[in-house]
Amino acid sequence: MTRRERTVDVLVVGAGPAGLGAAAELAASGVRRVEVLERDRSTGGIPRHCHHRGFGSSRPNGGTSGPEYARRSTAAAAGAGATLRTGITVTGWAGPRTLDATGPGGLERITAHAVVLATGARERPRSARLVPGTRPAGVYTTGELQQAVHVHHQHIGTRAVIVGDEPVSIAAADTLRAGGVAVVARVTDRPPALPAAMAPRHGAPLLTRTTVTALTGRPRLTGVAVRHQDGRTTTLPCDTVVFTGDWIPDHELARHGDVPLDPGTRGPAHDPAYRTHRPGVFAVGNLLHAVESAGTAAAEGRALAAAVRRHLATGAWPAGGPALAVAAPLEWIAPNLTGPDGFRPVGNRFILRTGRPLTAPLLVVRQDGAELYRRRLLRPARPGHALHLPADWLDRTDPRGGTVRVSVG
Repeated sequence: MTRRERTVDVLVVGAGPAGLGAAAELAASGVRRVEVLERDRSTGGIPRHCHHRGFGSSRPNGGTSGPEYARRSTAAAAGAGATLRTGITVTGWAGPRTLDATGPGGLERITAHAVVLATGARERPRSARLVPGTRPAGVYTTGELQQAVHVHHQHIGTRAVIVGDEPVSIAAADTLRAGGVAVVARVTDRPPALPAAMAPRHGAPLLTRTTVTALTGRPRLTGVAVRHQDGRTTTLPCDTVVFTGDWIPDHELARHGDVPLDPGTRGPAHDPAYRTHRPGVFAVGNLLHAVESAGTAAAEGRALAAAVRRHLATGAWPAGGPALAVAAPLEWIAPNLTGPDGFRPVGNRFILRTGRPLTAPLLVVRQDGAELYRRRLLRPARPGHALHLPADWLDRTDPRGGTVRVSVG
């Protein structure tokens, strides 16, 4: 079959909040040929299936629903002049900035002056979490649940257990209730974030330091077997289980293109201008930090436009500065490279994750033994929630020095 070949100025892979934000800003700023490829049949990403409010606002219960947010993001990109194409799957790389794709019109080979990877993230399903037991009906991830309830209007069950204690687990609980399902419990192997964490939340108890050991039932789920830290075991009767959180970036395309990944985030290593190690290839959104809010992803998409425009105008690709690394209990930092030319991450702050609760963490930044920053945060930090590090110290780094290390003092 003949493969059609053509060239665009910027090719964006992924039409979620980050990709649409990037496309809207680039097209609005005068970049002429901005094209977005989306493998699904509709644009908007994960918010399409999230019917709770809060999108586009930092206020509780503010903003719009997810589907409305997706529609507005799509309209902004299309209205600015970007070309949005759905049902198109990128199958691989044919050159440094050339991608092969397939869709209803057949095979394509698209070369771009700049490529923006905005492929997002996904939740690990039960199989990837190595939870043993039978393989009954009634097992979901949050995304699968939201699609079943809000898109396909399917009957889910009557009693559910949620595995996870991240913000998305609350969205899963809301979706279950919208589908007429009672939430029996939320289960996490993490310790309590606060002394009151064992108290019921959102109508269901949160069982901390508790591990799911098996699923039971055939052909329908009948229970979730768990083991508490003290060795006690029990089975929670239910006909539905939802595995939430445990996000992993959708990094296959980046990896196949030899874009180096950061070992902490498992997304592409990148600097504050969202440049990867591969010249002409940018990365943005939850591909970089699984997972932040749609608003954060969209803001990053808009922010990277300045760096893309500079690259289109000059062709330059500055060598990245020293890497950023974290020490336990911190798990990762994004961006994870310092930049050579004054760009700052969105909000002038880095995103961190901690592996255990921290009451009032003292963040310390050092390079080659020299202390660049020290500040105690007034708010506690929880696993699965964003922890922010101001970027004011970036100007004090030595661009020819060693790795910049962030720790909790």
